[in-house]
Amino acid sequence: MSGHAIVHVEVPSVDPAAAAKFYSDLFGWKLNPWPEFNDFTFDTGGGLPVIEPEKGVTAGEVLVYVNTNDLDASLARVRELGGRVDGPQVEVSGMRWAFFNDPSGNRVGLYTGAPAAQQPSPASA
Repeated sequence: MSGHAIVHVEVPSVDPAAAAKFYSDLFGWKLNPWPEFNDFTFDTGGGLPVIEPEKGVTAGEVLVYVNTNDLDASLARVRELGGRVDGPQVEVSGMRWAFFNDPSGNRVGLYTGAPAAQQPSPASA
């Protein structure tokens, strides 16, 4: 398993449009609306999803996604090393992702699919 770069970061907010303006004004990021998920993606490989605890998007959690070329093998390795897989895998338009908790309880996303420049906001699906 190679190529485990961080490919996506999510910063949850109560108002994604206001968060988009904030980060655009603060850092000059180009933000792109993704209305079907009530989200904005930003040009540095991340997103600003709305806080929806029932979908796993909670306040105070910045979620990092790590790329993997074998999602199943990576999840198996998480279990071998004492981590816990958090929920089912998700697949949309050829992209797949899943979440796990490390032994300390930190939630991390694993992602495989579209090239990095085209990656949308996984957890918002």
